[in-house]
Amino acid sequence: MKTLRLFATCCALATPLAAHAGPADYVYTPGIEYGERELDFKIGSAKSSGEDRFSAASIGFGYGVTERWFTEVYGKYEREGGESTRFDAFEWENRFALTEQGRYPFDLGFVIELERPRDRAEGYEVRLGPLFQTDFDRWQLNFNLLFERHFRSEEESQTELGYQWQVRYLSSGNIDLGVQGFGEVGKWNHWASSSEQNHRVGPALFGKVNLGGRHILKYNAAVLFGLTSAAPDHTVRAQVEYEF
Repeated sequence: MKTLRLFATCCALATPLAAHAGPADYVYTPGIEYGERELDFKIGSAKSSGEDRFSAASIGFGYGVTERWFTEVYGKYEREGGESTRFDAFEWENRFALTEQGRYPFDLGFVIELERPRDRAEGYEVRLGPLFQTDFDRWQLNFNLLFERHFRSEEESQTELGYQWQVRYLSSGNIDLGVQGFGEVGKWNHWASSSEQNHRVGPALFGKVNLGGRHILKYNAAVLFGLTSAAPDHTVRAQVEYEF
């Protein structure tokens, strides 16, 4: 019951709470390992026809505080066209496991992120939403709904809706193949027209290297192709995690 009350409360918070996924964004998963420490590096680059390439990266440190709570703090950087790389924001991410992993047909989690941009005129940015994962045979499926909004910003903000999903084939080796998708549909209760929505999808690669003991290097990468005129023509993204 406590888990259900927490989930309901977080969903309520999302309603009064804008979704602009960056090229370095990754698919959240609900799994948490108590006591795990993690160094996390993410990078991505997106390009649309006739526009400058936009790149982003982040580096952070995370910790499994309990069996149900993982927290991470990281700095974000960005670069547009031929400009120099600049600091973009601090972000605090918290993931919660709302169900015991593997106990039910679906694992359920929740993510809450708070971002403080370098540009104070943007105020604060909040992103939150439910995380779903299920496994069958050698397949793993993830789907996440994300609500996003700026507050205390100079410009008026609305709650926007985005999503993430991935399909991963769990091989017997250390490298898996799959597909990832990201998108934003506009205002959460009044979607934008299909041409104004941002949808991207493409092949993904997942892998890990055991370094001995609890030391593991995990990585995943994807090449995404825009499905709508509002999406970048192509995006390349990658994530490397050192767990210890």
